[in-house]
Amino acid sequence: MATNNHYINTKNIHQSHTKPKKYTQQNVSFSDTPLFFPEGFEKIFLAIYFISLPYIAGLLFLFFYIATGDPKLFLSLNEESSFLLTWTIGYEIIAGFTILYIIKMALSFANESRKPGLRQFRRP
Repeated sequence: MATNNHYINTKNIHQSHTKPKKYTQQNVSFSDTPLFFPEGFEKIFLAIYFISLPYIAGLLFLFFYIATGDPKLFLSLNEESSFLLTWTIGYEIIAGFTILYIIKMALSFANESRKPGLRQFRRP
């Protein structure tokens, strides 16, 4: 005798399609972030990302925007600029993109919360 284990949990459907919580009251965890954080080493990898990602962004900015992709000019710029200056440039670039992403998410969240109630799911 075959049993059908597929069912719809109506409690979860109603909760997931109700009016969303306030934007500032949403839960945030390291597991939701797009960066790689191995369990138990979250703080170490957060420090590594905090140092390396802005530096890499600063190097890319210096290479493509300031040196216009010329390796010889980039190497001469890299000799004169310090690690901290390059890191600061990259930090500002990442901070700007992060602020723009937060604004985009807040606006899409506001638009989603303005929509009238979603249609109820019907069982076939």
